[in-house]
Order: sequence, then C-alpha cells, then structure tokens
Amino acid sequence: MANVVVVGAQWGDEGKGKIVDWLSHRADVVVRFQGGHNAGHTLVVDGVTFKLSLLPSGVVRGKMSVVGNGVVIDPEALFSEIETVRGQGIDIGPHNLKISESATLILPLHGELDAIREDESGHGIGTTRRGIGPAYEDKVARRAIRVCDLADADGLATRVESLLFHHNALRRGMNKPELKSDDVLAHLQKLAPDLLAYADPVWRRLDEARRKGQRILFEGAQGAMLDVDHGTYPFVTSSNTIAGQAAVGSGMGPSSLDNVLGITKAYTTRVGSGPFPTELMDDVGKGLGERGHEFGTVTGRRRRCGWFDAVMVRQAVKIGGIDGIALTKLDVLDGMEELKVCVGYEPNGTDGSYFPAGTPAQAAAKPIYETMDGWSDSTRGARSWAELPATAIKYIRRIEELIEAPVAMLSTSPEREDTILVKDPFSD
Repeated sequence: MANVVVVGAQWGDEGKGKIVDWLSHRADVVVRFQGGHNAGHTLVVDGVTFKLSLLPSGVVRGKMSVVGNGVVIDPEALFSEIETVRGQGIDIGPHNLKISESATLILPLHGELDAIREDESGHGIGTTRRGIGPAYEDKVARRAIRVCDLADADGLATRVESLLFHHNALRRGMNKPELKSDDVLAHLQKLAPDLLAYADPVWRRLDEARRKGQRILFEGAQGAMLDVDHGTYPFVTSSNTIAGQAAVGSGMGPSSLDNVLGITKAYTTRVGSGPFPTELMDDVGKGLGERGHEFGTVTGRRRRCGWFDAVMVRQAVKIGGIDGIALTKLDVLDGMEELKVCVGYEPNGTDGSYFPAGTPAQAAAKPIYETMDGWSDSTRGARSWAELPATAIKYIRRIEELIEAPVAMLSTSPEREDTILVKDPFSD
C-alpha cells in the first residue's frame, strides 16, 4: 500500500482539510510534519464542523494521529484544541495521539515577540502573531526547549537560562521588561506532566507502521508558495511546506513517500501581505470571496482572491514532486460567463515562464491571461464526470495541460462525499 503526502500547491487555504479527511478515512496513521497552530483545517463530518490547527485531521476519524518533530507546538493551544474536539464527541488521548519527543515548544514569549515585531517593524509580513517564526528561530539557533527537555528536571533550568540570555537581550533593545527564568521554568514544569504523556519516539512508531503495511497519510499545512525556501520570500512561513519536509519532519526516509497529492483551488487566494499577480481588486474578486466564504480558519482574516495562476502551480508541481492534484472549489466558479487563467508573465528580466525568486521581480510580475468560457449549470455536489458541464470539463483539462500534472481528485462542495475520484492516491 502506498503512503501519501498531501500538500498545498498555492498559498494555503486550498481545502486540504476536506481532502485529508476523505483520505484519512482510508488511512491507518495520519501525520502532521511542519508548521504550528498558525494554519487551520476545516472539516465537515456528518454535518459537524471541526476546526483543527495542531491536531492531525485523522483524529476525527479515530485514526492513530502523530505530530512530528517538524511541528512547533504551543502546549496551551494544543490542550485547548484537544478539549474542544473532545467536547464535540471525539475520543482523543495518549492512546491515539502521539507527539514527537523532539518537537520544539512555542512559549508565551514567542507570541509576544511575534506581535512586537509586526507592530513596530513598520513592514510586517502579516504573520498570525502566534510565535511560530520566533520558535523556529530558536530551534535553528539550538536554544529551543523541546518536548523531551521537560523530562530533564536538572537540565531544564539551564536551557531556560540559555533561552532567556537571547530573548532578554532582544527585549532590552525593544524597551520591553525582561523575563524571569523562574517564571518561565515554573510555566514549563506545570505543563510537563500533561505534555509528556503524549511524548513518543514517533520515527520508530511510523517505521513499525510502514513495516506492517499500514497506510500512512502525511498532512501538510499552508502551501508551496509559503515555503521558506521556495515561496514568496520574505512573505512566507517559517518552515518548509513542500512534500520533502514530510520525511524530515516525521523521521521517515524519503523512500517511504510514495505519492504526493497537491491541493489546488480552481482559482487563487492568499491571506496576508506579499505579491499576488492574479489578484482581483474588483467585483469579480469580491464575488469569488463571497461565494467561496474566503475567511481564514485560524485568524478570520478575509482572503485576497484572483484568477487561477497556472504558472505558479506548475512551479509548485515541479518543486514539490507532485504526482497529481486535487482540484477544489470548482463550484465557486458556477455561473460566471468567462474565466481567466494565467499562462505566463510579461517579460521583465525573465522569460515570463516561471515565478521569479527576487522580491522586486515578484512584485512586478504581470499576468498574461487566457480567457475561457464559463458555465451556467451547477457543479456543486457532482460526484461523477457525467454530472459536470462540458465547459467545466474543458476548464479542468486545460489546467492539467498548463500545470503538467493530472487531476487525481475533484471536490465540488465542502461535504466529504461530494468528491470525484480519478486516481486513488493510495494505490501504487
């Protein structure tokens, strides 16, 4: 049986929650491998809406759920989410949720630093102010507190002192009161028993699952264009969001990743600051946002909307090793007389066939559009190709040609059953 990686192929918010839920029903283990509680997935199960940020989507299906070492964890946000999901009737505990003992912790000081920077820098990048970036900074600088450190009573105090040596220097420079190590240590000691109950060498658990032939589903957060290396830097997240991170962020070798499914909206959205070549500032863009209910799961911020950018998605396909895409929200385009797809950019230092890396070039990218006929019939709820208008199928086929990847799944509403399966991602 194949193991599947699900990643976003745009700027996040592509509808991964529904697709992961659809796939997790057939998986044995579901793994989160990067990001933190800055990204949310919305699932609708039997009419009940679940909004998850840290927990793998498999928890609502009773699957073994794993939070890998590549995730940064805010313990209080985690416990709050666990209680919320329990309140919705889901059984969750250390028996079916495992957290990597190597995962880095987000502390209150990280969220505070995140907010200070956004407010005072004068050029904020639109973070969620949840401490994700500062936590990853500490991880890379080798001063972070990890889950396993909570079990080391003698060494924890030393690690806190090392952490605050850096953070208090920053706080002095920003005219903020310094933090006391005793207060931070007491906070961590209070959290330790509950969090350590979930701690696990998840790399070994995943290897055992692989050897047993169990299906493992790797659930990404955000999207390819928010990748810290390959996205619209500096308007990106602080982790790698492409499929290769599934191996690094879980402790499994890349040979264990059999199939990569990229999730892509039938149009484009983005939350926060940064370049967006196909953004529509007119009534068409407003209409897409209203029909698509384009508001962030975590922040509630309105998403910017625009036409489908085939150049950018093709780039995500190449960089991320995407085998096929799940095209979502096709029904949002119902009733539009004409549609546009970006097939290139006007030459401006490049040949216009790819999205450039430089910030000025990205900001200056002007789309070249191909116009296509829309359709008047509804696609909402369609569960077979035969139920789709001919012009909708033509639109899908043209997208496949432009991004150089097949549509493996098609989503026609938020409901799990309203899905057209073209190729089973779990089949070899």
